[in-house]
Amino acid sequence: MRTKSEAKRQKILDVAAQVFREEGFERASMAEICARVGGSKATLYSHFPSKEALFFEVMFLSTEAEFEATHAALNPDTGDLGDALRHFGRRFITLLTSPEVMAVRRLIVSESGRSALGSTCYERGPKRSEGIMVAFLEKAVDAGKLRPGNLRVMTLHLRGLLEAELMDGFLFGIWETPPEGLVDGAVERAVEVFLRAYGQP
Repeated sequence: MRTKSEAKRQKILDVAAQVFREEGFERASMAEICARVGGSKATLYSHFPSKEALFFEVMFLSTEAEFEATHAALNPDTGDLGDALRHFGRRFITLLTSPEVMAVRRLIVSESGRSALGSTCYERGPKRSEGIMVAFLEKAVDAGKLRPGNLRVMTLHLRGLLEAELMDGFLFGIWETPPEGLVDGAVERAVEVFLRAYGQP
């Protein structure tokens, strides 16, 4: 059963999500969110110290189910490692280029050096993803599908390859959606390069 504080926090998140959808991050205000939630600003700020922190939490929660589904695609029992990596890669790119994740990335850049949002985002996103990917690659190495190596470096190389052809287009607002066929092609090439670098001969 939820405590009163937990219920209040959830109500703030629900209302904030609606306000951010309607107004966008820049135009949305903590005053408007507080007015819709009811209660004092002190209560709102006791849960979320800034609009940026509240926005991050809303965006994080909206992508959590997809994050879990994406990383569940890394099935160590899959017979064909290339197929497993391609399946994961397509879901991974879809997650990274979602409007919610791109909005958080841009926010983190704008807040760099001014708050702890960057470290919070890293712990709950990239670092958590990295741990899951390392565990998957370790099992692939143990099964003789990959050559032994520094698993963290291998993970970072795989992630970098998957992002290489696509991130600039999204980060700089060149695309809202990638050109048709680009994701599949980019993932295919990324996996091919990764397996050439780390696959068994």
